[in-house]
Amino acid sequence: MQKVSEVMTRDVRTITPQDTVRHAAQMMDELNVGAIPVCDGDRLVGMITDRDITVRSVAAGQAPDQTRVSDVMSTDVRTVFADQSIDEALGKMGDVQIRRVPVIDEQSKRMVGIVSLGDLATRGPDRGVEQTLENISAPSEPDRSSTRH
Repeated sequence: MQKVSEVMTRDVRTITPQDTVRHAAQMMDELNVGAIPVCDGDRLVGMITDRDITVRSVAAGQAPDQTRVSDVMSTDVRTVFADQSIDEALGKMGDVQIRRVPVIDEQSKRMVGIVSLGDLATRGPDRGVEQTLENISAPSEPDRSSTRH
């Protein structure tokens, strides 16, 4: 049974809750990623995604140099443990429709990496990735409750 620690990306760059949204966007551009873990010291407190920036900040008319990461980040972060099986990670990703999950050391509770669907597809077993991608990509109805016509 292959473990998450065998396929995860280590040495993940993080951002602090006090950093600006502009800095987060610049990091995403530099690293060519769509999500960055938010850490307060060595403790994971959230994730900021390109979608968070677009929907929660830009669409709301906030100034990127004055808006803090803490104002727009997602705080309900799903994680996996480094010693969990890849199948468990795939199951969690499919259940909550996410493509990347921070990896936590079970004993120290510190973030030790991140595992993405891409990591699993290129370094993990073939089974499960296709089904997980299907689960993540399942269509859902958009929330148009506040859309103006």
